[in-house]
Amino acid sequence: MPGVPDSGDSGLRAANTRLRELLAERDARIEEQAARIAEQAAENAELRQAMAALQSQVADLAAQVKANSRNSSKPPSSDGLAKPSPKSLRGKSGRRPGRPKGQPGATMELTDQPDKTVKHRPAKCGCCGKSLKNAPVTAVERRQVIDIPPVKAVTTEHQMLTVQCGCGRETKARAPDGVTAPVQYGPRAAALGTYLWHGQFLSRDRACAALGEMFGCAPSPGALAAQARKIAGLLSPALAVITAALAGADVAHFDATGFRVAGKLAGPLRCGRCGGASGALAGQCRESRAAGAGKVVRRRCRTARRRRA
Repeated sequence: MPGVPDSGDSGLRAANTRLRELLAERDARIEEQAARIAEQAAENAELRQAMAALQSQVADLAAQVKANSRNSSKPPSSDGLAKPSPKSLRGKSGRRPGRPKGQPGATMELTDQPDKTVKHRPAKCGCCGKSLKNAPVTAVERRQVIDIPPVKAVTTEHQMLTVQCGCGRETKARAPDGVTAPVQYGPRAAALGTYLWHGQFLSRDRACAALGEMFGCAPSPGALAAQARKIAGLLSPALAVITAALAGADVAHFDATGFRVAGKLAGPLRCGRCGGASGALAGQCRESRAAGAGKVVRRRCRTARRRRA
């Protein structure tokens, strides 16, 4: 054996000792390599878990970036400038664009009684340049412009005079009905503000701003709300009659499209079989009214279902 002298038994013992040392070194290296392999395997497992977690996070972030109101529960207002273009679910009907044949059209026509007439007369002849001041009129071409004149709120002051009689007693005149405050808005201003707020669905602040910009009369949001409550109280008897007619109808078809009123979901009911009564926000059927359940009838008529289909 290299490095071991060959001298009988002593040589064999030395060779055996050398072999044992080499085997011990080999076993030590094997154990060290096995420990490194186990350590690397554990490290690889941790890296795989971390990579899987990162891939999951990347997928979630990518899904959030691509999410919009059409493929998630996000509201349409969150789409911003990246709002997807609307896609209609309607199929092609084969009809050409424009008014169908046979359907009556709507065209602006001249009226024979205009509110104001302005005559435009040429001053000079377009050929020789002579004056046309006293020349006869041979033809008239009519053109009419429909416009809205400037509208401004009118302030009416009511002065209740106190008059002294010859007997010495003073008598004060009574204020007109509805004039109860030193300064208040009239019924037309209140009705117009309520119409813009509840009829045209402007916000309360925008309804007040519109009154100020168009008529120079800008009530506060609180004043507009008080006027709306007053008008609602005046309409309550009519709504009660409409609701009673809806509840007492033998056959009533309803088209309920829900929207929020005072923080709760309500549905406008449009009746097609009860003599034209409509406009109530909530109606009760006779069965639920008799049972005391007070359930709101919300059924969509067949015509509405066909239109939606």
